[in-house]
Amino acid sequence: MIEKEKLIEFYRFGIVGSLAIAIQYLVYLLLINYMNETIANTIGYIVSFCCNFLLTSYYTFKVKPNKKRAGGFAFSHLMNLTIQTVLLNLFLWVGMDKVWAPWPMYAISAPINFLFVRFFMKTKGE
Repeated sequence: MIEKEKLIEFYRFGIVGSLAIAIQYLVYLLLINYMNETIANTIGYIVSFCCNFLLTSYYTFKVKPNKKRAGGFAFSHLMNLTIQTVLLNLFLWVGMDKVWAPWPMYAISAPINFLFVRFFMKTKGE
């Protein structure tokens, strides 16, 4: 059975993640007609990352941001960006429209990212 605290964290992660995805997707949509889809997605990811760490710290996991958590958060998001890049290019390669290709990418990468981020944000011994 899932503990209540973990379930609440997952819901809060969903709220923060939805905001981050909205920012990322809007930037992506603004840029895809001017540059390569992978580059547009990466720029969108970087823009959304800027507010994501603080919201994830204070709201999602209720922890104080510090250098160790920031490093782990950055590492987990580097892994997530890599997964997103591979998936986006896979969906584009199989013929999905560039406007819709990010959505299955988000659906697959978001739960994986939750596990990475939770591990680094909730590390004991600090």
